[in-house]
Amino acid sequence: MSQLYDDSGTRSPVREHDVVMKGRKHLDITGVKQVESFDNEEFLLETVMGFLAIRGQNLQRKNLNVDKGVVSIKGKIYDLVYLDENHGEKAKGFFSKLFR
Repeated sequence: MSQLYDDSGTRSPVREHDVVMKGRKHLDITGVKQVESFDNEEFLLETVMGFLAIRGQNLQRKNLNVDKGVVSIKGKIYDLVYLDENHGEKAKGFFSKLFR
């Protein structure tokens, strides 16, 4: 963990964010703040760098440690997409599909 200034100007711990994919079948993700939703085809994670959607087939959560901000996912990975504020329309479309 590195010490950085947050948006309020105070010094606070900021987790690093890494995504490591092994053979398109296993993901290790650090810097996860929260798991918003998941099923066997899609995970939606809030990370320190924004929302991350992972889509695939037969996805399973293998490890979850919220205190350390670590999530491991196993299955066939199709895509990883960050939902940034800069792409508001894409994010709205994604969320509207997700919560139908």
